Amino acid sequence: MTKRPRLVIFGRQGAGKGTQCALLIERYGAVHISTGDILRAAVAEGTEFGRKADEFMSAGNLVPDDVIIGIVNDRLAKTDVQQHGFLLDGFPRTEPQARALVETLGSSGIDLAVNIEVPLATVRERIAGRNRADDNPEAVDRRLQDYEDKTTPAVRFFGTIGKLVEIDGSGSEDEVFARLTGVIDTHL
Repeated sequence: MTKRPRLVIFGRQGAGKGTQCALLIERYGAVHISTGDILRAAVAEGTEFGRKADEFMSAGNLVPDDVIIGIVNDRLAKTDVQQHGFLLDGFPRTEPQARALVETLGSSGIDLAVNIEVPLATVRERIAGRNRADDNPEAVDRRLQDYEDKTTPAVRFFGTIGKLVEIDGSGSEDEVFARLTGVIDTHL
């Protein structure tokens, strides 16, 4: 395969998104762009948007959309991304961020937005098995509701521009990966 994918990956907490992203990066050689990672890198590098983000985070506030979008746009403009494609993980989190991404890249700048869909009962079961301190039932319910309220509209937005593909995230890692790559290869 010569074309490097430009993908946005969605999935609720516990959908297996992190595992699948790692496998996709290995297969396609695309650059993994995780919002948290690039936010920390921009702060460490002292970029214009990194300094702005640091001001908000140091004050204990959420980083506003325009700063996050600026940081993502800076990262997407780097040579490695231009040469190898990208896999956006954790961005966009909201419909305004999704619209800004498409406005920046153009509709042809994204090959696919893939939503790994797993039933809520399965997600809760997977999360319960992780034994993380922040995975108590109340916190999990809050995060799942936050995803539903804020991120689901971003997922739907990609559907309105013909870029969304839904993947069944049930089953083994290999089964889900086979579904993902089948869809991605067909679209590329």
